[in-house]
Amino acid sequence: MRSSRSDNGSLVVSPATAGDTSATQASATQVVLAFDDNRLASLLFGQYGQNLALIERRLGIVAEQRGNHVTVAGPRDGVEQARRVLEGLYEQLKRGDELVSGDVEGAIRLAIAQGSLFDYDTADARPSFEEINLRKRPVRARTAAQDAYIRALRRHALVFGTGPAGTGKTWLAVAQAVQLFERKEVDRIILSRPAVEAGERLGFLPGDMREKVDPYLRPIYDALYDLMDARIVERALQTGEIEIAPLAFMRGRTLSNAVVILDEAQNTTAMQMKMCLTRLGENSRMIVTGDPSQVDLPPGQTSGLAEATRLLRNVEGIAHVVYTAEDVVRHELVARIVDAYDKATALKAAKAHESWAQESKE
Repeated sequence: MRSSRSDNGSLVVSPATAGDTSATQASATQVVLAFDDNRLASLLFGQYGQNLALIERRLGIVAEQRGNHVTVAGPRDGVEQARRVLEGLYEQLKRGDELVSGDVEGAIRLAIAQGSLFDYDTADARPSFEEINLRKRPVRARTAAQDAYIRALRRHALVFGTGPAGTGKTWLAVAQAVQLFERKEVDRIILSRPAVEAGERLGFLPGDMREKVDPYLRPIYDALYDLMDARIVERALQTGEIEIAPLAFMRGRTLSNAVVILDEAQNTTAMQMKMCLTRLGENSRMIVTGDPSQVDLPPGQTSGLAEATRLLRNVEGIAHVVYTAEDVVRHELVARIVDAYDKATALKAAKAHESWAQESKE
């Protein structure tokens, strides 16, 4: 891959803007990138140029494609970030990795996190977000919060991941568990969720225990089958190496040499959360995920997740990573939906406080 640059290594300034004296125009520039492999270049740009369009929207630049060349124009910071995005994604394709829209978004967020043209230091900056290497395929962080989450999962025995839907909390938890299992660092993966406490009665559902809880653990199953070979997953479920353990049935157990994932933890009571956290045995890890904004407990009952993250905030060996709407990695509309709901909740809380204050004065 080649890029057009001046002799001193700076980005080539477009003649159309070089003579403009305004501050905005003077900071504009353009760079031409050429990619040697036409097939990979086509994958990089995306069908009908959709990847380039996403980069344009997110970085505020203009990217024009001609064959295996792309001309990037706009503010110098945006052009430099777009160059790093395209070069990084092209290297990913050269390694034989698949490229999906989420990877493009992740590369964009990485470039933004690395900073502007002026404070970016190639010697000090990390080349990419953290990744989890699995036999089937690597799983890369796509946001700064996911990056921090993976680092926390590696360094701490107990990690809380909280935030809105679509931020990858459960997905990355399963990926980390699969990696430890494949490396034989643990013997079991234990999956749990407080399905009973969300209002359902598992006893009235047909089938054995696995069939009863399957509907509630479907997101975790989807992640397992995507990150591991289906035959390995089925065999591990039959041998108990991957175990489905409804939260209500974990009392009295000591979970050793295992990775325990407690999903939808916002629906645990305070006592249930304490019971679950104290199941941790030797050489075990626990990952607790949940969305504090979607509590299904009866009104007035405190969420065990909220209490645990508050009480254990400064305990050594425990990490808590908080996601926001900006970390949503599903369809870009999901982030806007989450943000709209958050704003509505904040406005409602502000009005309630204002009403309470007015009543207090009276």
